Amino acid sequence: MISSERLIESLAPDRGLAEPVYKQMARAFNKMLETGEIEEGQSLPAERMLAERLDLSRTTVRRFYEELRKDDLLSTSRRSGAVAKAPQRAAQRTGRLKGFTDEMRELGLEPSTRLLSRDIVRDRVIASVFNRPSTAHFLRLVRLRLGDGAPLSREIAWFDLTLAPEMADWNVEGAAYHHLAKVCGVRLGESEQSIEAVLSSDDENVAFGFDSPQPCLLIKRRTQATSGQMVEYVESTFRGDCYTYRLTLEPCARN
Repeated sequence: MISSERLIESLAPDRGLAEPVYKQMARAFNKMLETGEIEEGQSLPAERMLAERLDLSRTTVRRFYEELRKDDLLSTSRRSGAVAKAPQRAAQRTGRLKGFTDEMRELGLEPSTRLLSRDIVRDRVIASVFNRPSTAHFLRLVRLRLGDGAPLSREIAWFDLTLAPEMADWNVEGAAYHHLAKVCGVRLGESEQSIEAVLSSDDENVAFGFDSPQPCLLIKRRTQATSGQMVEYVESTFRGDCYTYRLTLEPCARN
C-alpha cells in the first residue's frame, strides 16, 4: 500500500497542462488503482490537508473527490474519512453462448455499440480459419462495445458469407445471432473460446482512452452452425481494468 506522503506527491498536477487540475488528479488516482499502488480501503487525506500540501484551493480538491465518487472509486467512512474503492468489473460467466447485449443486461449494464467499420473482404488468413478457399468473402465488422456508456471492448468479427450470404445486407442493428437465425436460417451449434492476456494496441488505446498500452483480455471465439461449418470468428479485446471472467468448476469423478 502506498504511503500517504507518496500518494500526495503522485497527485501533484502539472500546472502547464490545459487539462483541468482535478481531472489530472483523478487520472493519476485511477492509474495508481490500476497498478495496485492504491489498495481498496486505503484512506485519503482530508480535503484541507491535500489542498494545503499541493497549494490548491479546497474547491479544486473537492471537485477531485467528487470526480472519484462519480466513478464509484471513493466511499466515505465515519472513522476513516474518504476511502478508496476498487473499480467495479463486469464479470462474465462462461459456458453458454450469448451475445454482448444479453451479457451486459445480465450484468445490470445498459449495452450500446459504436460501429467503427463495416466491409466485405477477402482475406487468406481468415479464409484458412474458416476452412474456405482464399477467394471466399466475409463480412468484417469492427465495433466498440460499451456498458453504461463506458467502452469495455473493441471487437473485430468476421461472418462467413458463403454459409450466410444474407449477412452482406445486414444493417448491423440488433443482435447478430438473432439475424443469423431469423434471416439467414443458420442454426448455431457449438462455440469454442480462448482467453489470453495481452497489452492494448494503438487502435485499442485510442478506443479506450489509454495514454499507453495497458493489460487487456483477448477473447477469441469460433462459432459453428449445427452443420459443423464455422459461421463466425471474433477477436474481442476487453479492458483488463473493468472486466473479469468467472468459471464454475465441477469436481472430478473419483473411482
